[in-house]
Amino acid sequence: MADQKINKRRKTKEREKIKKLTAIIMVAAFLACGIAHAGTGTAKEAAALVDKAVAYYKANGKDKAYPEFNNKNGQFVNKDLYVFVIDWNGTILAHGANEKLINKPTGDLKDADGKYFMREMVKVAQTKGTGWVDYKWTNPVTKKIEQKSSYVKRVGNENLLIGCGIYK
Repeated sequence: MADQKINKRRKTKEREKIKKLTAIIMVAAFLACGIAHAGTGTAKEAAALVDKAVAYYKANGKDKAYPEFNNKNGQFVNKDLYVFVIDWNGTILAHGANEKLINKPTGDLKDADGKYFMREMVKVAQTKGTGWVDYKWTNPVTKKIEQKSSYVKRVGNENLLIGCGIYK
């Protein structure tokens, strides 16, 4: 009889431990989902970052703006969002995620479907002043080709644009 009570208590304690562990795992999973989501920028945030960068460029000029745009820990990097600057020839002048792209011509760059998306960004900035360009690109987080959209904006009378992209 005493053995049955001891076994029953052990099983009850084991069940309680399993319930607690399950609860901890569930909370951790929900937090992980929240953290992952918190790391993804929205279209509204991308457009706001571009507007902020354009204002900064106009107020400070390129000599101060480009280093700040290139700063991975600076004010123009938020979650997975960063700004980039492209001139009308398609040359990248600043890039908040990959400094190796700076001064590289990208006019002949195509997306996964063969679309000259950088040329389209320049065209949108030249003709409309601002807008979104959709294309497919490899997401550095998932390593998969995904739909991406970049918000671009012409900088005053300068022959360049500032942009920021989001994965959809």
